[in-house]
Amino acid sequence: MSEVKKIATRESYGEALVELGMKMDNLVVLDADLAGATKTSTFQKVFPERHIDCGIAEANMMGIAAGLATTGKLPFASTFAMFAAGRAYEQVRNSIAYPHLNVKIGATHAGVSVGEDGASHQCIEDLALMRVIPGMVVINPSDDVEARAAVFAAAEYNGPVYLRFGRLAIPVINTNPDYHFEIGKGIVLREGRDITLVATGLPVGEALKAAEMLSEKDGISAKVINIHTIKPLDEELIVSAAKETNKIVTIEEHSIIGGLGGAVCETLSKEYPVKVLRIGVNDVFGESGTGWELIEKHGLDAEGIYNRVKEFYLQES
Repeated sequence: MSEVKKIATRESYGEALVELGMKMDNLVVLDADLAGATKTSTFQKVFPERHIDCGIAEANMMGIAAGLATTGKLPFASTFAMFAAGRAYEQVRNSIAYPHLNVKIGATHAGVSVGEDGASHQCIEDLALMRVIPGMVVINPSDDVEARAAVFAAAEYNGPVYLRFGRLAIPVINTNPDYHFEIGKGIVLREGRDITLVATGLPVGEALKAAEMLSEKDGISAKVINIHTIKPLDEELIVSAAKETNKIVTIEEHSIIGGLGGAVCETLSKEYPVKVLRIGVNDVFGESGTGWELIEKHGLDAEGIYNRVKEFYLQES
């Protein structure tokens, strides 16, 4: 059996920008002295005249991106999630989102899988921060295929978009030839009748493995939904799944407060209240360690998800 291909979504981001650059003359990529890490250096090598290094000045970069958007350019402002959503929050809110400018924010190195960089660089609040901004589209792709598709979709969308990418190389799971990405539409990756696993980003692949374990070891049939767009959320799909299985588990490499879990709970409390288990970072900061060690510590690997879901299912059955 061939080994599963693994690619970091930040790599996908850089390569997708090159593809877009060949098609769109107005595409401009900005970075804040991190082009090698965010992989916008891939674009820089091909289109040096359309790559702007703003230096270690992320807030200023967002202002420049906003200005470029007013001239008809399509700017992708790139930096680590901690700086894009954290340090530059006011500029994203007031200079980009408030006037609803056509700026795309490429935020790499999100979540605890940043690893050894530690708590200061492990942004576990960005989905919540971006989701609360009026008019902001928030996308968190699960693999290379989805990351590329998300970049293309963001370029076609008229308005501000926050794109979340990771540092770690992760398995490519969206290998279905019929795969189709649409902003605001979740994807059912596995059907199930007993419980629904709703995942986003890196944990989607782990959720699929956990569902297989639940089936093989315990005879528990788990539906798996990939929610790549946190906002706008596919409320119809979430409510439909809740009605089918009556139990929901959300899984995210983010705080359980305000991200996918919060969005799903808000929807279900309004439309169809059911029991929900939120798996993610439990109101703590990150810490130093390898990316996969931290994923395992927070129970976001397949084994951790399996154990939590099984316990939840048995308690609620």
